[in-house]
Amino acid sequence: IRSRKRANPKISLWFMGKNCKMNLKQHKKKRIHTRQIEISTYTCDEKSLIVEGVLKDDRMIPYHTISDEIKPAGTIHHIIIRMRIDTGSLVIKEIEAEMPTIPREECPETMKALEKIRGMKIRPGFTSKVKKMIGGNRGCVHLATLLMAMAPASFQGNRTHQASRPFDKKEISRDMLETYLIDSCMLWRKGGPLANQFLQKGGDSED
Repeated sequence: IRSRKRANPKISLWFMGKNCKMNLKQHKKKRIHTRQIEISTYTCDEKSLIVEGVLKDDRMIPYHTISDEIKPAGTIHHIIIRMRIDTGSLVIKEIEAEMPTIPREECPETMKALEKIRGMKIRPGFTSKVKKMIGGNRGCVHLATLLMAMAPASFQGNRTHQASRPFDKKEISRDMLETYLIDSCMLWRKGGPLANQFLQKGGDSED
């Protein structure tokens, strides 16, 4: 496995300028909460992949509920979403969810909102649609958060799947390249040196 270059710590901390009064890393004390989001992509059949996302919220200290109950430290949210996506179009063919750990027994009712996601295509604008369709009182903020994190990870998983065999430039159109990579960050900005070089080569990139 070829290793990537490690980030220069001086570059990573570039924002610590005149307006920064402390080194935040050195001022961390007791950890009281963690949120973990893990997203994995699995092969399924010739034309689809399964993408699984897991969100976990752990409270490291006892806490008071709205009704003033005292709860012990532990997991408060454990949510799982699985999607079957088409490798050619990135259309979501199937979607399912589980909630192994939840704060209220009514929480599973919110999973019904995910039915609206079936048939949607993962492309720019997907996250804003998810917010409108299943965020807030239309579903669950935690489901929406996990699903929005799964979208770019699905693209990366699909790209990994494509890269598992010799690269065929005919499989990826210029439109797909411009849709999913160009302007995805500052380095890949349209008209920039990296984007121009990439498009000239027809998509031969590691990203």
